[in-house]
Amino acid sequence: MSNVYSNSIFWIDTDKIKPNPYQPRRDFDEARLQDLADSIKQYGVLQPLTVSRVEKEKEGGGLVTEYELIAGERRLRAAILARVSQVPVIIRTGDTAIMKLELAIIENLQREDLNAVDRARAFFRLATEFKFTHGEIAKKMGRSREYVSNSLRILTLPEEILAGLRDGKISEGHTRPILMLADHPEEQLVLFKEIVYKKITVREAEKIARKIAYDRVRKKEFMPDPEITELEEEFQQKLGTRVHIDRKELGGQIRIDYFSKEDLRAILDSMQKAVYEKNPAEMLENYIANARKEVAEESQREQVETAPQALSGSALGALEVPIDDRSKEEVKKDDSDLYNISNFSV
Repeated sequence: MSNVYSNSIFWIDTDKIKPNPYQPRRDFDEARLQDLADSIKQYGVLQPLTVSRVEKEKEGGGLVTEYELIAGERRLRAAILARVSQVPVIIRTGDTAIMKLELAIIENLQREDLNAVDRARAFFRLATEFKFTHGEIAKKMGRSREYVSNSLRILTLPEEILAGLRDGKISEGHTRPILMLADHPEEQLVLFKEIVYKKITVREAEKIARKIAYDRVRKKEFMPDPEITELEEEFQQKLGTRVHIDRKELGGQIRIDYFSKEDLRAILDSMQKAVYEKNPAEMLENYIANARKEVAEESQREQVETAPQALSGSALGALEVPIDDRSKEEVKKDDSDLYNISNFSV
């Protein structure tokens, strides 16, 4: 019986063929599926599907025969789309769950249209559900162990990037530089956006990833205040883009990257929610208050008896009002002609 099934082609009703639970592919290109359906309408299904025969008991007694798809789901979907009632199949018997999964993966790999994400998920199932080593998977697929291990690493990427890879927004080669930033998911998403919007090549993406990794190491080694690094990372998480804080002796600068007008609007909205719900003058007031506190604490530590006088005079005065270094005559003249437009030059 087994040999008869294996060497013969049968015509089976499409509604009797159930999907393969071990099918590694999740996404089917609708346009290509429609093209195949149009071809099937004209020429029929030229390559038989592979199925296994399953007998199940009916509720009222007796047996009902069903067929579980092993390979050929794209052809089956296209046949249903073309309203074909029967398709040619080869019936396999005695296959275990592992064999069905293997056959489904191999069939898709041989057709070279299984995307990188679905392939990685299929490898993951072989490794977790069926306890295959990376070497064993590689041998069955005719690939190297490194190929399998690198494919599985793809699954550590954020879901947004996996969706982009699955949809063809980036290539599998682009995942390598993104994976270089594995310890910083927010940086991975920023680099992903940069690749998509700027159409960056794999080599260019690698250079960017190396520079980011180098800058992070350098900051850890040379930046005296780790709080700046922490704030920079918090900015990046809040705004969803790359943020650089350049620290100077007094204050500094913040540089925010964006990749589209939509990004710029989203950044502005985030900043408005975070900052403009409060009085913008609070930043300056907080700075003055903190500076006062630091000066007072420093004075107490040094136990200088004249500290109150010093604080009430030059120290606090310098904090509250910038120094006016004009003479009395200049002040008097400037005040009287303050709004005279002739005093201004372009």
